[in-house]
Amino acid sequence: MTSHSRNTSSIAYLLLCLFITSATAHSFIRQFTDGDLNTNLQQEVGTEPIRNLDVGHYLQGNKEISSRDYKVSASNAVKGLRDRPPSSYSLKMESFNTLLKSTYTEKYASRPFSVGGYNWTLVVFPNGNKKDGGSGYLSLYVAIDNSTLVAAQQEIYADLRFYIFNKNERKYFTIQDTDVWKFSVFKTMWGFSQVLSIDTFKDPINGYLYDGDHCEFGVDVTIPSLYEKSELFSVTENFQNPRFTWTIRGFSTLLKDTYLSDVFTIGGRSWNIQVNPSGRATGEGKALSMYLNLNVNEIFRPYEKIYVRAKLRVLNQRNLNNVERPLDIWYNGPGYGAEYSWGYPEFISLSDLRDASKGFLVNDVLMVQVEMEAISSTKYFPS
Repeated sequence: MTSHSRNTSSIAYLLLCLFITSATAHSFIRQFTDGDLNTNLQQEVGTEPIRNLDVGHYLQGNKEISSRDYKVSASNAVKGLRDRPPSSYSLKMESFNTLLKSTYTEKYASRPFSVGGYNWTLVVFPNGNKKDGGSGYLSLYVAIDNSTLVAAQQEIYADLRFYIFNKNERKYFTIQDTDVWKFSVFKTMWGFSQVLSIDTFKDPINGYLYDGDHCEFGVDVTIPSLYEKSELFSVTENFQNPRFTWTIRGFSTLLKDTYLSDVFTIGGRSWNIQVNPSGRATGEGKALSMYLNLNVNEIFRPYEKIYVRAKLRVLNQRNLNNVERPLDIWYNGPGYGAEYSWGYPEFISLSDLRDASKGFLVNDVLMVQVEMEAISSTKYFPS
């Protein structure tokens, strides 16, 4: 009977211990899962948390996400020095060391400023954003006021450039990303957690903290718009009939300065070969001049350009060597000075042309040719 009573007391004691342990564990788990993940450093010394202070972090599947989870790599950051001050907002401080020494100040947020119809805030973490791997660094961010977003699903893409004034250089140290940043109600803050090390920033010899305790930060927020107009440039290099040959009869009877071939079409464009029997410009009186002309009736849009690679030839009618000269040029439309004709003022000397033994002029017939190798085309949108 005594043994049974002792056993009963032991069992009751064990059950009581299990109940106390279970209640304690349940309380601990509840405190952990229900805790505010946005609580800042003030909680560590017993003060009340400030809700929604860290707008750059949000919950996703009960996990806090920092900006690092959405950046490709730190190599995307571009740093430099710049003369011009920030265009969107400037934040000057005269007591920065006070913030550095403060146990209670995690960050400083500027008043809102407007860019592109949205309200933004420049956020400075004097001792680094520890939630974003910025411990030991100065961290800079920009936050958007999500109340200015029209709809919950709206996304705003922005280019950000951050500034820190360097008095030694009399210039601004800048840091920016090679990509745009996507803001939404789910991600309201973007920036850099490791802009400069705290040691580098606060050492007066480096010029960022000057005149005792002064410094200046800034930011450019640019909202790029999508293009509304575009063009597609392409080059065709294979043509079904790339050559045009012009047979000129009675060459010695040609008295005018300029003669044009019939219109021919290659590569979707209309062309003429132009010859000047007695030469022009530097070839006048001593050489045949020859050109490839874009036909005057060809429609040319303002600022349109056409690239052409071709060969101009005076054909040898005795199966000897032709005289051949290359073209690698651009025909420019209105707006670029309108160039419709390209060629050579001294294509072949008149003495060689008239020498019967050379084989270029036979029975007073001259044969010239163009062979097209490449012609560009450009499509414009909207057309």
